[in-house]
Parts: sequence; C-alpha cells; structure tokens
Amino acid sequence: MAVDTLYTGGRVRTFDPEQPWAEAVGVIGDRITYVGPAAEAPAARQTVQLEGRLVTPGVADTHNHLLLGYDDLAVSLDQVQSLDVVRSRIAAFAEAHPELEWICAENALYSVVENRRPNADDLAGVTDRPVFITTYDQHSVWLNRPALARLGILNGGDIAWGNPEIDRTTGEPTGWVFDFYTSAMTVDGLAELQRDIPMYSPDRRYRKIVNSLEMARRFGITTVVEPQVPLAELPLFARAEREGRLTARTIAAIYHPVGADGDFRARITEAIRETPQHERFRLGPVKLYADDVIEPHTAAMLEDYANRPGHRGHTSLAPTEFTKLFVELDRLGYQVHTHATGDGGIRLTLDAIEAARRTNGARDARHGIVHVECLAPQDLPRFRELGVVAAMQPRHASPDLVAGTWMENVGEARWDRAWRFRSMIESGARVTFSSDWQVGEMDPLVGIYSAMTRARLDGGDAWTLDERLDLDRALEAYTKGGAGAFHNENTLGLLRPGYLADLVVWSGDLYTMEPAEILAQHADLTVVGGTAVHDHRGELGGTAAATRFQDPGGSGQQCSEPSDDHHCHSHGD
Repeated sequence: MAVDTLYTGGRVRTFDPEQPWAEAVGVIGDRITYVGPAAEAPAARQTVQLEGRLVTPGVADTHNHLLLGYDDLAVSLDQVQSLDVVRSRIAAFAEAHPELEWICAENALYSVVENRRPNADDLAGVTDRPVFITTYDQHSVWLNRPALARLGILNGGDIAWGNPEIDRTTGEPTGWVFDFYTSAMTVDGLAELQRDIPMYSPDRRYRKIVNSLEMARRFGITTVVEPQVPLAELPLFARAEREGRLTARTIAAIYHPVGADGDFRARITEAIRETPQHERFRLGPVKLYADDVIEPHTAAMLEDYANRPGHRGHTSLAPTEFTKLFVELDRLGYQVHTHATGDGGIRLTLDAIEAARRTNGARDARHGIVHVECLAPQDLPRFRELGVVAAMQPRHASPDLVAGTWMENVGEARWDRAWRFRSMIESGARVTFSSDWQVGEMDPLVGIYSAMTRARLDGGDAWTLDERLDLDRALEAYTKGGAGAFHNENTLGLLRPGYLADLVVWSGDLYTMEPAEILAQHADLTVVGGTAVHDHRGELGGTAAATRFQDPGGSGQQCSEPSDDHHCHSHGD
C-alpha cells in the first residue's frame, strides 16, 4: 500500500530501542506506517527527499509559558545589562506611543543595577506615566513612582498580585514587588492585573498565546505544555482551539494557588470534566510552588545563602501544610508538577511525594519537579526511587543567565549542585527538557547547545563541565523524555509504526556538527499528526510559513521565518 508521504534519503533518529536508526519514514493520515531502509520503503503519493538531513521525533517543550510570550506593546529588556539602556529604551518607547496610559516592559535582569535591586528612583525622569516592568523570570516587578501612586502602594495600600518591598530605613515602598508570579495567577491577583495593567487584558494575553504557538511551530515543537494556567484563562485556549491556532499539541497545567481550599480543587475537577479533550488540547497536571527563585533570595535553601548569612529563603507553605496539600492532590488522582529551585524546596517536594505514596499507595503518577536548579547530592537518587520526573531547562544553566546574581547567591561551594542533567539521567531518573519560554529562548537547538556546552552562546565561560551531555541524550530528553513525562510514551516521542506522525526535519544532520554549528541550524519541516505546520522550503507543496513577529529587542525589527538568527527573540517559569 502506498503511503501518503515518504521522508527518505537521510538519517532518521527514531529513539526506538528496537530500531534506533533508519533511512526513511512513511506516513498515512496521522500515523507512521513505515520506518526502515530507503531501499525497502513503500511507494508514496508525495516524497520528501532528505538529502542527508536529520529526522527526529517532534520536540515536546514541556515547560513553555505560552501565556507570557512576548507583547508587541511592551518594551523588551532582554539581556540588557545597563540601567542607561533600560532608561533610554523606555523613554523612546513612551515617546513613540503617546496613546498608552501605562508603559510596560518585560525581561529585566536583576543585575541591571550593580550590587543591589533596582528601585523606583532608577526610573525617575524617564516618563511621567506609570511604568510596569517584569523581570526575566516573571517572579518580580519593578515600578516607578507614578505606578506606585496609581496602584495606591505609596499610601500603604496592598496589591493582590505581589508583595511590595518596603525600605527598612524610610518605611517607604522601593518600587520592587516580590512573589509576583505566584500571586498574579490567583483569582484576585489576576482580576486586579486585568483591571489595572493593560498588558494583562484577555486580548493581549490571547495574542501572546498565538504569537508563542507561531514561534513554536517554526522551531520544531510539536507538543507544548503551558505550565501554569489560571482557571479564569482557560477560555483563551478554547478560543485558540476554536480558531485553529493550536499548531502544537497543547497541554495546560492548572495553577493551584497557595492557600486555595477544597472548593478550589472541586472547581479544578469540574473544569477537567467540562473541558473537551481535543487531539490538540487537553488539561494536564496541577501546578504547585514549593518555593520561589534564587535570584531575589526567595528560594528555600538547606543552608544560608552565600552572600546573606542567616537567610535561607522560605517555602511557599509551611512544610506540614505543603505536604498535606500534596497528599490530598495525589489522593484525588492528579498529576502534580511542582516548581522547586532551591535544594530546600526540592527536598520538601520529594518528602511530600514520598508521604503521598506512603499514605495513598504507590501509583504511576509521574509527579514532576520543575527546574531542579540546586540539588543536594543525597536527594538525587530519590527521583528514580519515587518515579519523579525532573522537568529541567538546559538554557538556565548558561552563564548568560546565571553569572552574577545566581552564582553569587548560591556560592561556589554549591555550584556542583547546579542543574545536574547528566547525573540525573545516569541515575535512571525520568528527565524532560524544555525552554521555560520566555526565561530562555524557545528554540530547542539553543537548549541542546547549552546542555552540550554549559557555556554562553558565544562559547565562553563554560562551567560545571561534568554535567554536560552529548547530543543524543539532550535530544532524547526533548523528545522521548517529554512524551514519557505526560504518559504519552505509547503514541509520541518515538518514530515507530503505529505512533502519531509528529516529526521534525532539521536543516542538516546535527550528529555531524560541533555544538556551535548546531546553533546555526533550524527546522525545515515541523509535522504534527502527518500535517506540516511549518514548511520552510515548501517541500510538501506549500510555501514557507509567513509568520512574522515583533522583535522583542525593542528595535521594531520584524523577524520572518525561518531565520538562522537565534537571537531575534527573547528569553518564562
């Protein structure tokens, strides 16, 4: 029987242990029907001549904040190292947009002001309109004085979407807001943001989803997990499905706010029951937070921060309360993915998973710990023992992002605990890689390069070299690993007859390249369920997809796909 499409004449990395490599793949409808030698391939209605290029399973980006994306009406501060540049970009944007009531900006670095956190005075004189800036990890917000006044914070008022920092000497708000992301996704926090901050309107949030999905398809991403969706924003995904904008299989994890009670969990159950499970969309795990992040000293550490004696951060809930909540969610049958960055937060989560197994009995829950940035050695084997998925982001380990604040806060004595990719995989734990867009670039080739080098994108300052991976193990974590993290290993993650035809044709054979050469490659074809959602060369009868998106560098440049420039987009949690 002839197949609909035959991909032949290249190298096929299947990740199928029964047939790891092949030369050709045949597809009928949405399924793979042939994997094997080119000489034995069936006849085909259409053929893609690979000409030596590499084919792999589609990438599963298992931690990609579609809802954060980039905003075409916000200033990007991506990788901006200088306060002067921050000020000039905001001033120029404000001058160019007199119609905007608020000036919003994204992706600020914690280290943009040397040796301290930025504050409202750093933005004095830039504009007389309120300024709202999110940090690159979305865990903090930086406000100017007009914003503090508009929000009532100057007068001692509270906000539902974070905790304003108060100067210990003056008693005045500094302009810095902690605990943003965990608070912003609560019912009250999101309602206030939507009321006060234009960037959080439903229409702008929907545009972020669509923009992010447009980017995903050109990067070879066939499955994406939005790891933190408030119940109130589920209709945005229903709209995307209805309008045919879900070009990747999308799994939405529902955010469980700290302090939410049984009534909220009942609402989660109702939402899952009432949300149609579509081939391109389904509700997935419940998202918890064990701690915050290391950069502002709010992640939970087992020992003091290196540069703040006597301070170890904090957990999001008291350990007994967190464990009680986790045991309850496990009893209800949910898969739980928990944000934990500090070694204290990671241990608390592992302890809670162990308590759930002891109380409710062992099951193949595949609870996940997200980020795993600083892991105590004695906790490493517990991932395999407890069946926990380590959901990690290679780009986070790059000096571009962590030199300075992260490294100094943790201290060199604990750098060997940082992002232990190789140790985790060799221990037998389930590991899945992802971008954490927009904290890191969405392009999986950037993540693969980072996993292979532990260096900056220019190749410099490589560190913790014992945790580097080879290409094959990095690719496996982005494909087979991603499918297995969400119980999809019988339909996705391998190129095997009977599996769904989600695959990528890369622009070259990555296995013949040095890491720096891999950065220059791209996806020529992204295929989801047998259908090309991105066709760079027009090989399946279409034309190169016409996606255009705003360069978040602030220049207003338009980037059209495909591009070999991996820096034409910014670095979510």
